[in-house]
Amino acid sequence: MPAESPSVSAAPTLPPAVDLAPQPWTGRFDGDGAEHRRWWQAIRPAEAGALADALTRNGAAGTRPAVLLGFASDEGVRRNQGRLGAAKAPAALRTALGPLAFHLEREVFDAGDVAVADGNLEAGQARAGQAITALIDAGTQPVVLGGGHETAFASYLGAVNSKAVRGGKRLGVLNLDAHFDLRDEPLPSSGTPFLQMARGEADAGRELRYAVVGISEPNNTQTLFATAERLGVQFLTDEECSPERVRDFVGGFLDGIDVLYLTIDLDVLPAATAPGVSAPASYGVPLPVIAEVCRQVAASGKLLHLDVAELNPEFDVDSRTAKVAARLINTLLR
Repeated sequence: MPAESPSVSAAPTLPPAVDLAPQPWTGRFDGDGAEHRRWWQAIRPAEAGALADALTRNGAAGTRPAVLLGFASDEGVRRNQGRLGAAKAPAALRTALGPLAFHLEREVFDAGDVAVADGNLEAGQARAGQAITALIDAGTQPVVLGGGHETAFASYLGAVNSKAVRGGKRLGVLNLDAHFDLRDEPLPSSGTPFLQMARGEADAGRELRYAVVGISEPNNTQTLFATAERLGVQFLTDEECSPERVRDFVGGFLDGIDVLYLTIDLDVLPAATAPGVSAPASYGVPLPVIAEVCRQVAASGKLLHLDVAELNPEFDVDSRTAKVAARLINTLLR
């Protein structure tokens, strides 16, 4: 649960930058009663009046309604010379979430998608950032469904411009990922978002509080490790990720911040668990360890915003990766 309940001063407005309206959800039907309910039956379009009512109800219970926002983008992966297909991830994630039994104590809404269809990644990130800020400031728990990991910079823009961070709360960025994504490139891509964040924080007179769980040493060059050291990035390699060590690492990071942006790059998981990504992991962090991080973060009361990135349905096997991602989202919102 969040550390404090949201205040509701006026009916929230819909995010102004969403390109595609939410579509109807479908799934298995077992009955209309609450005891039969699944995600597809529980989720509703993020309309202003419904959100305002939910904020009142959920706030009284000490939680926040969750709002899903898709970021349909392949452009960052294309620029990073990866395998295309992540633009279809928001739809695949909704399909995987729909049949799950609904046990959440919060209400869940769908705000539709921001889509990057013209190669203008920067404009798409700006629109998504505006939508995320609006959702945070309205008092909801945004959940962004990526998209390549260029999603992360859009999420950062949304979080850093929220009232919480502008009001002085210390923002931490926790990345579950096999890669630092600190590339120094002429154009932003799925490999650059955290260096972009570091530069954004420096421009604001702050240092980026950035931690990574799951770094694959063979898949990050010495230059990337040097950049991480220069920026004070905290990290664990995939081979260091025992349950106890990860729990202590994440707990220590949470102790030093006020609010958290959590980003899950699905290539942190072993390829057998998450084959449907641009760069499948040869080693990876076991799913139970990643799931425990999600439970730890949810229990901390510091989660401001979260996203899930790098699902590539074009290369998924039996929707395995999408189903794992849906399970992690469900865990984070419990």
